[in-house]
Amino acid sequence: MENKKGTMFVLCTAVISGFSVFINKFGVKGVDPYFYTYVKNIVAGLMLVSILFLAANWKSFFALAGKDKMKLFLVALIGGSIPFLFFFKGLTMTSAVKAGFIHKTLFIYVGILAVVFLKEKVTKSMLFGLVILVLGSVLFLKIKPQALGMGDLYVFIATVLWAVEIIIAKKVLANVSGTMVGSVRLFVGSFFILMFLLFTGRAELFGTINFDIVKWGIISGALLAVYNFTFYNGLKYLGATEAAAILTLGAPITGVLTVIFLEGTMSNQEIFGIGFIILGIILVSNFIKNIFKFNKLLAIGSELLAKL
Repeated sequence: MENKKGTMFVLCTAVISGFSVFINKFGVKGVDPYFYTYVKNIVAGLMLVSILFLAANWKSFFALAGKDKMKLFLVALIGGSIPFLFFFKGLTMTSAVKAGFIHKTLFIYVGILAVVFLKEKVTKSMLFGLVILVLGSVLFLKIKPQALGMGDLYVFIATVLWAVEIIIAKKVLANVSGTMVGSVRLFVGSFFILMFLLFTGRAELFGTINFDIVKWGIISGALLAVYNFTFYNGLKYLGATEAAAILTLGAPITGVLTVIFLEGTMSNQEIFGIGFIILGIILVSNFIKNIFKFNKLLAIGSELLAKL
């Protein structure tokens, strides 16, 4: 039951992620990406902290052991501030779909770190699913071997940092709620971003706040708040590798939105890519895997490969 609950939470996160990457491409346009990141994160952080206060769960923070508080501090620094600065700077220099793909390779780095630091076991079906996820993402996004631009490098650095953060978060989630982790991550992380703005001479940007910045800050901040709420409450009940793999569903959602609103067409290759991504998630997810037999899915995957 807990696995099912965790899977549903993270599936919601994946859908939100797909919309967020697409929407943030518009929100960050014409605005200092670091300032945009701060506005969005402080809005999301305040929303989650409000949930903690309404549920009267904020008092539990003070009862935590010192090592758990330190882990939460690291989650805020490594996950809630530095990578956001890299990611949104990179998003201004590359496409939303490409940034979405790089971010969705998160499960690869999480999987490696989870085996080493969390002692998670990767089953044959999960390994096969991870390979299918990579293949599906490459097919759907039409990724070809090419040199990484500086924007892509920024997004990649952010993704690796988020992978490290997920491992730390998974450890601290043994003692705290997912809402607590998400709240500290964004609320405390926003103060680190604020310090960055002040020390890099961007304080005057606060005088440039207008309706558009506030509008996009609220829209993207609300999405980010729900993203964190669902993901960390789901991660509490799932393996880190499984949770990160399910997030890959966000990539085709970003791509579909791009096709609908910007391009208008979708090739057979992209459709096959979506199918592989869904199949990969089914294989990696323990909850969904219990419904379908692995051998049957393996046969389906082989048929799809044969048709390419």
